Amino acid sequence: MARPLAPAPPFRPRLRVGFVLARRFTLSAFANFVDVLRLAADEGDRSRPIHCSWKVLSATMDPVRSSCGIAIGPDEALGDPARFDYIVVVGGLIDEIERLEPAYTAFLRRAAEARIPLVGVCTGAFVLHRAGLMQGYRCCVSWFHHDDFLEQFDGLVPVSDRIFVVDRDRLTCSGGASSAHLAAFLVERHIGRAAAQKSLRIMIIPEERAGDDPQPGLPLDLKTRDPLVRKALLHIQQNLDAPPGVAEVAARLGVSRRKLERHFREALDQTPNAAFLRVRLAQVRLLLDRSDRSVTQIAAATGFCDASHLIRAFRQAEGVTPAAWRGRGGAAQSLDRST
Repeated sequence: MARPLAPAPPFRPRLRVGFVLARRFTLSAFANFVDVLRLAADEGDRSRPIHCSWKVLSATMDPVRSSCGIAIGPDEALGDPARFDYIVVVGGLIDEIERLEPAYTAFLRRAAEARIPLVGVCTGAFVLHRAGLMQGYRCCVSWFHHDDFLEQFDGLVPVSDRIFVVDRDRLTCSGGASSAHLAAFLVERHIGRAAAQKSLRIMIIPEERAGDDPQPGLPLDLKTRDPLVRKALLHIQQNLDAPPGVAEVAARLGVSRRKLERHFREALDQTPNAAFLRVRLAQVRLLLDRSDRSVTQIAAATGFCDASHLIRAFRQAEGVTPAAWRGRGGAAQSLDRST
């Protein structure tokens, strides 16, 4: 009589990820990350967790509400972190970070002791730091939260000019679309480059980006700790297609135009108008380097009257026209001039 066949060993996905969602987490950062896993896990977009698996973990099994109000129901209790290849902490609103329940901190510390790599997405890096798990590691945060990080963690200087940072068993990213690129990095590492590229293509993310690619944001020479100047610059950043004037920004912030101008002189040694133009031109350079939009389209997206207006302002700042900048490889050209 033939012996019965031994049962097949249980199937194990090549990439297993557990998610910890902070209160008021950023939904887009979570969705971008998990959708890359979903699309890489199966053929087409059938969404079967074959090559990847993912679970939302919870200490209480209560739904977790995101910053936009949509709640996500957890899949499993926290349990043993060793059943995952990575634990991903998705942060969100700064004010909620201190309210993370102690059970999550204990879970993350158990994961670190078990040498499970920890991933901080958006302000998830803040959560990991508060748990005492980032000492001696480089850490990526969004340029938007750079100063918030400095205020909360003395002596720690975050990386806020890169989209993600991989430092041994700690991986951190700035949030938003960068979470998709970090997830694609993990997919490529564990499943293959083709699976990573497939995910990004289906999500209509135009190109795979490396961790050291720059974050789109404020020019580095405009960094300041003056809260009034920061708010004014961020307001311009968020309204690039129809940038308000200095008087309008001052009114929005509840101060006089003269006070706003004084703060800009003291913080940046330039006028608000000059700083606002630098923000817009930084976005122009980014679009020239990373998109195939026409100069006319870029002018409309960055608040210039027309292409001629943009060309004049760009030539005055960079010494070349936008077309010449693009044709010569603008970012490298700028670096050559600075060395």
